[in-house]
Amino acid sequence: MIKPFLVAVQFLTRLPVSLSLPPDEKTVGYSLPFYPLIGLIIGALLIALGWLLRDAPPLLAAALLLTGWTLLTGGLHLDGLADSADAWVGGMGDAKKTLLIMKDPNCGPAGVAAIMLVMLLKFAALHSLFIAQEWIALLCALVLARTLILLLFLTTPYVRSHGLGTSLTMHQPRKLNMVIVTTIPLLMLPMAGLNYFWLPLAAIVPFLLLRLMMLRRIHGTTGDTAGALIEVTETSVLLAAVLLIKINH
Repeated sequence: MIKPFLVAVQFLTRLPVSLSLPPDEKTVGYSLPFYPLIGLIIGALLIALGWLLRDAPPLLAAALLLTGWTLLTGGLHLDGLADSADAWVGGMGDAKKTLLIMKDPNCGPAGVAAIMLVMLLKFAALHSLFIAQEWIALLCALVLARTLILLLFLTTPYVRSHGLGTSLTMHQPRKLNMVIVTTIPLLMLPMAGLNYFWLPLAAIVPFLLLRLMMLRRIHGTTGDTAGALIEVTETSVLLAAVLLIKINH
């Protein structure tokens, strides 16, 4: 299972990973269960960066954390968010037009606005979490967002005829993914504590809404909408964590 793990690292991060040969479709499919683990690794690296910045001004620390976060992922999911936003606005309710716009490499005003809003909200949330030193919330956001990708590919048709998503959908270990999706939120309770009991709910609500939007508009999902799901889920969980910190203090 080392090669599927390396495939997941290579796709979801910019960490230096080299594969001797391009992975086959089954290996790509079996990389999907490792997505939550990749979230855990990214979270651990960001928490380490936060610890190194512990004496820095909170605004500067939040900016550097967000920069490190973006560099670690290569902006992959931001690209999906921008493409999805442009397609939803420009598609005007038409599935074929929406999918066509989504493939356009250019970024329109809706995409730019979506990226700016998500980055602004993440920056504000990181600022609050840095002041409170509540790093477990960041870890939960990263893991839950990537866990929901498993749920998305388990429950939602992939509408492209080719691409990475086809391999993930057709060759994923479905039973293993079902176990992972079920157990990770339960494992987070003892790790995060009762204070963050509501964070899985903050993740599943946007998942249900976005999945409904995908099914109504394009009758399934794409790689871009999956990336948008990750960005929206991370942001939602971070904001929920900040509100919980405010309430509990």
